[in-house]
Amino acid sequence: MATIPQKIVHQYLRHDKKFPHVWCAGCSNGIVLGAIIRAIAEMDINRDDIVMVSGIGCSSRMPVYIDLNTLHTLHGRSIAYATGVKLYKPYMKVIVITGDGDCTAIGGNHLIHAARRNIDLTVILINNNIYGMTGGQASPTTPHMAIATTAPYGNIEPDFNVCNLAMGAGASFVARTTAYHVQEMQKYFIEAINHPGFSLVEVESACPVIYGRLNKKGGAPEMMKSMRDNTIPLAAYEKLPKEKTEGKTIRGILRQEVRQEYCAAYQDLIKRVNVKEGK
Repeated sequence: MATIPQKIVHQYLRHDKKFPHVWCAGCSNGIVLGAIIRAIAEMDINRDDIVMVSGIGCSSRMPVYIDLNTLHTLHGRSIAYATGVKLYKPYMKVIVITGDGDCTAIGGNHLIHAARRNIDLTVILINNNIYGMTGGQASPTTPHMAIATTAPYGNIEPDFNVCNLAMGAGASFVARTTAYHVQEMQKYFIEAINHPGFSLVEVESACPVIYGRLNKKGGAPEMMKSMRDNTIPLAAYEKLPKEKTEGKTIRGILRQEVRQEYCAAYQDLIKRVNVKEGK
């Protein structure tokens, strides 16, 4: 692995173009961005061999600030654009930055089918349990009876378990961590980017200005402490009795298996057809 120099994050940012950023004080997006940059630097990937794609939302502003090949696309369609990039240039590392609303609501269909195809994309889903940028509407991951501007008396809908959804759809690498667990997050990003197939890393994040305020969760320090205290590593979860794990969110690599990747299968199909046609 490459040695990461000091201030490596600054070396990857577009300082003279896109700052100041739009994120609120206490938002976890900057923490996640730092972990992504340090993972890329540790892997020593050439910037020209990376494409970062996003849709619309707070977290989806991230590619605007980072000096890589980037696409800031339509709401919910980041995985569709990323699929096109990967099929055209399969040697490139394609990273999708998305949020819970962008990816599991309007973009849910793209998530399901990219996972089913096992196309080699790394999807980093930053889950703050709400639509933060557009006013605090409930998203598919807003917890049951949590408050949102579209659910002022409590959200009566059951929420998605994003990782279970991805695994059910066929994702070959699925992990969950939080913005509090920075070193763990960086490790999972490296594992996901290196994985030869569809990868999803869900990062539980803090939105103190919208979700935290509406639900009386306190400020950023209190929400970060909650991530620390209310999550548990998979290895510990499997060993502890039920009463010790109730209400806790599991962190860890939940699935990691190697099977045929979509672009590779597509190239195999082309070769078989060419042989059959005598080309």
